[in-house]
Amino acid sequence: MHTKSTLHKSQPSPLELIATKTEARIDSRLLAQHLETQHESLFKLVTTHQGDFEELGKVRFQIGPSPDSRTGQSMKFALLNEDQAYLLLTYSRNTARVRELKIRLVKAFRDARLTADTRKVEYLPTYHRLHDDIHALASGSSNEHFVHSNINKLVNKAAGVEAGQRATAPLAKLAMLAVGQTLAANALHGATGYQDGYQRIKRVLQAFEAMAQPLQLDGDNHG
Repeated sequence: MHTKSTLHKSQPSPLELIATKTEARIDSRLLAQHLETQHESLFKLVTTHQGDFEELGKVRFQIGPSPDSRTGQSMKFALLNEDQAYLLLTYSRNTARVRELKIRLVKAFRDARLTADTRKVEYLPTYHRLHDDIHALASGSSNEHFVHSNINKLVNKAAGVEAGQRATAPLAKLAMLAVGQTLAANALHGATGYQDGYQRIKRVLQAFEAMAQPLQLDGDNHG
C-alpha cells in the first residue's frame, strides 16, 4: 500500500478533462481514481447533494464501464464542471491528497480555458484564412479537395500533430498549428497556381519543422 501511494505521488496520471461545446468537465470516476477512493461513495455525494451541485450548473449523468469490473459491467457516473468538481472536493476531508488534487484541478481547468481561447482566437482564424486562400487559388479545379487535404497534412507534420488529432490537440500543439497555418497562407502570396502554392508551402513548413522540432523535443523531455 505504501508503494502504491509513493508511485501515485511521483508519477500521477494526467487529469484528462472532457471538452463539451460550452465547457470542460471531469469524469467522477477519474476523481475517485486520483483520490484512491471507491467511486460509489464519491458518486453518492453527488446524488445526495444534487441540489447543491445543480446550483452550479446541470449535472450530466452518464453510463459507462466500471474501472474495477473484469466483466465489462457498466456504472453510472457524473461529468462535473469546474465549480462542481471543487464543490465535490469540499465535501471530502481536507487531506494532503485532496489538497494536491485541488491544485491539479486548478491547473487542468486553467489549461483547458487557455486551449479554448487559443482555438478561438488563433487557430480557427488562421485555419479559415489559409483555406480561403487555397480556395481562391484552386477554385474550379477538380483537385481542390485534395489540395486542401494535402496542405493540412503538411501543417500537421510541421506542428507534430497526428491525423485526426486536431480537435483534441493540447495548447502547445494548437499554437504550433496556428503558426504553421499563418506561414502557409503567407507562402501562397504570389503563387502562380495551386501546384506552385503547394510547393511554396512545403518549403516554408519544412524549414519551420526543422526549427521547431528541437523545441518540441525539449518540451517533451521536460513534460
